[in-house]
Amino acid sequence: MNRAVADLTIQPTAKFLKAGTILTALVFLALEIAYFASWREKEVLTPLPMIAPLIFLWPGTRWLRRRFTKAVVSGDRLRYETGFTSKSTRTIQVSKLQDVRVDQGLLQRMLNIGDLSLETSGETSRLTIRNIDGPQDVANDLMNRSQSGSAKA
Repeated sequence: MNRAVADLTIQPTAKFLKAGTILTALVFLALEIAYFASWREKEVLTPLPMIAPLIFLWPGTRWLRRRFTKAVVSGDRLRYETGFTSKSTRTIQVSKLQDVRVDQGLLQRMLNIGDLSLETSGETSRLTIRNIDGPQDVANDLMNRSQSGSAKA
């Protein structure tokens, strides 16, 4: 019996991105309110209302990095792509996975986020996908797919 296994897409979490955007919005609002409430008379701070929106570049660049980083497991291949203007792609044969490691700091454990590291036979470098949701579930799924792939070979 040959069952088709659905593709698995792995992307960095959006939890930090959302928190950073909220924090940036609060800082932006605080700067604007402070300017219009009491700093308006200071000539040195005149460009502040026009410069303050630039702080949104930080979450914007983080969003772009997240948007253009993903790993897709399809069949017996894991394809890891990263980059916006220049792209880097790495393809790994899932059946050759030897080690799948999950690393989590305290904050990551509290948020169920972690770094997933993959090592295959014949490879000299480890592939690490940072800050993914449910890392242990993804690691278990990858190991199950790896064992299924070796059973077929």
